[in-house]
Amino acid sequence: MKLSKLEKFFYVDKLVYHSLDLALYNVSVVIDGKEEMVTDEKGVRLKSHNFVSLQKMLKNVNAKQQVMRQFSAYDEMVGGPEKENNMMEIPLGNNQLF
Repeated sequence: MKLSKLEKFFYVDKLVYHSLDLALYNVSVVIDGKEEMVTDEKGVRLKSHNFVSLQKMLKNVNAKQQVMRQFSAYDEMVGGPEKENNMMEIPLGNNQLF
């Protein structure tokens, strides 16, 4: 969903910042139980190496909840047992850093 369209909603259920790799983040949004990636006007996913700059881009989105989603790498041993879903969602507040 394009950021410009997202900013027109009265509110969204959840804004999800995905922690991908060492300091790389992208964002999805949950509206009425459906999750979509947030994109710019050209359809390219929003991403940044600076988490605060990503929050700044999304400051006009009114979200009921904001979370950081991350998958733990602790169970990635080769030849180990079958892995379970180890997704973590950490609640975020408004850090007011921008």
